[in-house]
This record gives sequence, structure tokens and C-alpha cells, in this order.
Amino acid sequence: MTAPAPALVPARLRPRDVVRVGGAGLRARPLRVFLSALGIAIGIAAMLGVVGISASSQEDLNRRLAALGTNLLTVSPGKTLFGEASHLPAEAEGMVGQIAPVTAVTAIGTTGAKVYRNDHVPEAESGSLSVTAARLDLIGDVGATVAAGAWLNEATHRYPATVLGATAADRLGVVQAGPDQRVWLGGQWFTVVGVLAPAPLAPELDTAALIGWPVARERLGFDGYATTIYARAQEAHVVEVRGVLGPTANPEQPNEVEVSRPSDVLAAKQATDATLNALLLGLGGVALLVGGVGVANTMVISVLERRAEIGLRRSLGATRGQIRVQFLTESLLLSAIGGIGGVLLGIGVTAAYAGLQGWPSIVPVWAMAGGVVATLVIGGAAGFYPAVRAARMSPTEALSAP
Repeated sequence: MTAPAPALVPARLRPRDVVRVGGAGLRARPLRVFLSALGIAIGIAAMLGVVGISASSQEDLNRRLAALGTNLLTVSPGKTLFGEASHLPAEAEGMVGQIAPVTAVTAIGTTGAKVYRNDHVPEAESGSLSVTAARLDLIGDVGATVAAGAWLNEATHRYPATVLGATAADRLGVVQAGPDQRVWLGGQWFTVVGVLAPAPLAPELDTAALIGWPVARERLGFDGYATTIYARAQEAHVVEVRGVLGPTANPEQPNEVEVSRPSDVLAAKQATDATLNALLLGLGGVALLVGGVGVANTMVISVLERRAEIGLRRSLGATRGQIRVQFLTESLLLSAIGGIGGVLLGIGVTAAYAGLQGWPSIVPVWAMAGGVVATLVIGGAAGFYPAVRAARMSPTEALSAP
């Protein structure tokens, strides 16, 4: 009696073989694979670019705030109970300086005068520029810098000399400082001795022509009342100082005093970008979804085109599970190619944009890892149905297909 033939045991595919077989299916259709991977890459690059540019902008803001200092507080007069303009007491600066954690106090005062390029400009065309009296220690305390020329000193602050804010200099057509640079200020000529760089924590200085306190009182009839007091406080006591600045600056009418923290304004401006970022992330998600549909379409067509191959493999002993794994692997490899390409493209876009803006280039690791994981999830979902469909084909059905 002859012994029964042993049952055939399907060969097991090692992980390396699975990847090799899946890659062979992609290499057979390079153009279709490229276009499908491109859809995935665009979606990932869009989302990574939004996250990276936002993170780079935030890091630049944090660095600038760290350099300028987040401990700057401002005090300005508000309104009376009858809605009229108020003013700070003449002793306000000295009283604010008596607060123990306050390390520096300075001030500016609006004179009400106008500044023009020359004496032929019509009075109504002032360009919304103000003439402001300034203390000598102003730019050091508010973190401003001089872009050209020099700041006011003990000599120049008593004479008709002015330092222009960045915007004021641009509107007046002044690009440098010197004895031959003059502006028509308050009905008389003032020499431009300096030009400031933009002042992030004190933007009101950008549109001002700054002059010395003594010359403002002598020549322009300035009343001497400070319209903005700047106070630097110890970092650990900023909140406490902010709470007592109003009553200290104007003990009789503390309700007529406004206290603010300029760094909060910059941070709030940065926070408003969150809405735009959410919109851009949504668009990136749509692009990623379109890429996933492209992967699904590629895999479905691949199954239809390769029915003969599927039937031959089944006839040679490949199991349904091996066929399913093969096509699912193809889908995952296709998505991984698009995901990795999208991450590299997103990093490149972020680095290029940050470089143009002068920002540090920051791409969070979690965003890069999340991008690749998202593509694998989409690839698995997009390839699941085609893989199951391929596995369900019987060898006879597949081989007999046209």
C-alpha cells in the first residue's frame, strides 16, 4: 500500500520578501506611483509647512521678547468720569520709581506740534506724525536702538535737535542723520541727529519726532506732563507691580490711569495667527485626503490589471493572506514614499521661508513623526479594500479574466 502524499504547506513569506514583492509591484508602474505619492506628499508638506512656519515664527517672537524683555510696563492717562482726556500728575514718574521692584522709569510727552519735510508742505499734510518730548534714558529702557546717527544727549536735548522714529524718517524722506538733515518742526527748523530702528515694545515711537524735554517746554510750549511712563520691573514681581502702578501714578484718581504690558500685545498678535493656521491645516488635510483617494485608486486599478498574476500566484500555492499582505504592503510603501517626500518638502519649505524672514528654522519632531504615521494610516485604509478584493479572487476566476 502506498502512503498518502503529504499535505502541501504554503511557503512562508519573510518580512524582507514581503517588502521585495510589494516593491516590485510599484516599480512596474513608476508614473502612476509618482503621481499618487505626489498627492500624499503635497498634503503632508502643506501641514508640516504650516506647523513649521508657525513654530519658527513663535520661536523668533520668543527670542525677540527675551532680548527686549517682557518686564516692561506702560502707564498712560485714561478718561475722566465725564469722558474728558485726563493727564498724569507731574510727580507720577518719581512716584512710580519709588516702587521697590521697579528698576527703571522713563517717559515721553506729546507736545501737539507737527513735523514736516520742509516749510513748504501744507499744514494738513502732516502724515500723522507726532512731535514727542523724550527723556534721555528712553531708548535704553524701552529696548529701542539707533539705526543711524545718535540718540539725544545732555547737549542736544536742550537745542533744536530731533531723533526720528523709523516710520517718521521714512515718511519724511530722511535716510541718514547729520547737520545737513533738517525738518520743519513746530514752525521752526530742527536738525535730525538720529534715526531709530523699529521699536517692537514701543510702536508709538516709530511715528514720532523725538526731542528733548527742555527744548519742548521752551520752544513748543509743552506743558511737561508725561503721556506715557515706561517702567521696568523685576521679572518675578511684574504682576504685583502692574497691580499697583495705577494707584501709585495717580493716587487721587487711579481709575483714570491705564496700565498695559507691551509684550502681551505682541504675544496676542501672534495668537491671532492660530485661526489662519487652522484654515491652512484644514486645506492640508483636504490635500492629504485627495492623496489617499489617489492611493486607493492606484491600488484598485492595480488589482484589476494584475488578476492574471494573482491567479498564477494562487495556483502556485500563495494563500489569501499572502495576497492580501502583498497588496497592503504595496499601499503602505506607496504612502510611505509620499509621506517621507512630503516631510522633506515641508522641511525645505519651512527652512526657505524662515531664512527669508530671518527666523530660526524650527520643525517639531512630533510633526514630522505624525506626518509619516498619518500617511501610513491613510495608506493602510486606502489599500485595505483592494487587498481584500485581490485575496478573494479564486485562481480560476483570476486566470480566466481577460
